[in-house]
Amino acid sequence: MAALNCIDLSNSDIQKSVSLLRQACLDSGFFYVVNHGISPEFMDEVFSQSKRFFSLPLDEKMKLLRNEKNRGYTPLLDQHLDPVNQIHGDYKEGYSIGVEVPEDDPQAEKPLLGPNLWPTADILPGWRETMERYHREALEVARAVARIIALALDLDGNFFDQSEMLGDPIAILRLLHYEGKISEPESGIYGAGAHSDFGLLTLLATDDVTGLQICKDKHVEPQIWEYVSPVKGAFIVNLGDLLERWSNCSFRYPPVTCGAYLMQRYEDTYVDRSS
Repeated sequence: MAALNCIDLSNSDIQKSVSLLRQACLDSGFFYVVNHGISPEFMDEVFSQSKRFFSLPLDEKMKLLRNEKNRGYTPLLDQHLDPVNQIHGDYKEGYSIGVEVPEDDPQAEKPLLGPNLWPTADILPGWRETMERYHREALEVARAVARIIALALDLDGNFFDQSEMLGDPIAILRLLHYEGKISEPESGIYGAGAHSDFGLLTLLATDDVTGLQICKDKHVEPQIWEYVSPVKGAFIVNLGDLLERWSNCSFRYPPVTCGAYLMQRYEDTYVDRSS
């Protein structure tokens, strides 16, 4: 099991949080965030609503198949994160939701911006409202974490609040459902292949099934993969490729995989606007 630092967003001692986060970013690029302001009851509702969607018949889910804006449903085996080692795609299905941009808005002409795809209210009542609220609240958590990251980089605390970054972000909420197949690395079968995230940072809210693995040093051979324990009510945060580049490689992004399976996982990825 990997030992990770824990950042308490309710802690008034900001220098302690900065110190813990800086060490985590230099060590592995992974840490926990607790007391982030999203209630446990609402998190349970998000998990419940996600399960309702993935429990729909496949033909209903395929009506919302992911479009060119990367919004909507991705079926089992659709994503192939580690083609060198995987014989099939990932044994997971997903659903991507971004910032809602009306189709007639000039911003919708840009890559990854546009309207979302939503299940109809008669099939999943309240689903859209739950996910839109979760997207907003998770984005505020990401902004709070980014302010501590800025201080850890000796920048102004509001550095990442600029409109080119988290002030006006491409922010993707991704619901993931692992279908229960145990990974068999020797056979090239993975819940999710080894990969790094391409954005600024990722927040993960998991169920209580241990499955996430990280490699703290991707340059060491053989690579050592460690499990990350799920913590009730916490986000697991990992840095993305973009932040490693912006920090001139002083902060690290770690490869991750799903060594076992997770019944559900939620992921918010925050991507640079300049991309």
